[in-house]
Amino acid sequence: MLFSRHRNHLPTAEEALKGRPEPGFRVPDRHTVLGNPLTGPYPEGLVVADFGLGCFWGAERKFWQAPGVWTTLVGYQGGHTENPTYEEVCSGLTGHTEAVRVVFDPKITSYAALLKLFWESHDPTQGFRQGNDVGTQYRSAIYAHSPEQQSEAESSRAAYQSVLTGSGYGEITTEILPAGPFYPAEPYHQQYLDRNKNGYCGIGGTGVACPIGVAPADG
Repeated sequence: MLFSRHRNHLPTAEEALKGRPEPGFRVPDRHTVLGNPLTGPYPEGLVVADFGLGCFWGAERKFWQAPGVWTTLVGYQGGHTENPTYEEVCSGLTGHTEAVRVVFDPKITSYAALLKLFWESHDPTQGFRQGNDVGTQYRSAIYAHSPEQQSEAESSRAAYQSVLTGSGYGEITTEILPAGPFYPAEPYHQQYLDRNKNGYCGIGGTGVACPIGVAPADG
């Protein structure tokens, strides 16, 4: 993760690599920890949420450990290139960030609880980096799957900005956008830290608690 070509600006659609109509690999069938399918369609009643918070190896582990999460998978989102490879994303020429798709049961947890975990698990004020990991693929992002998610994410950003400012941090750089295509990453990235117990994890928060009230679960 530390050896990407560092990029400090996002490419336009015209500048981005063109990609390919189909991925060059097959995503594993099941989550190595949770045991559920990685890709959809998912069972009725489950909800999808997408987050980018730096290196997706450690980010995915944060979410699969959370109560009510049914499955997680890592991939590339927010860019232009169709079905990019890891190397292409790390070049900075696709526009994607490393993302985690989180599928959760709203009867057990809530989107608010996941937003709290998201904000507290990384430093969202760093722009195109997380710690020693530098590049556009490490930027902070939330990709909303409904107007309600979009509104809740924006409100949570404002709430967290208030406490971060009081703790001496700068402006949150997290992009909050409607979810576009999510391209699953290569098989060896999926649940990487489960299969590589001593693998690299660059995820680290600010130590500042997020004041989001954890909403009661539906039902």
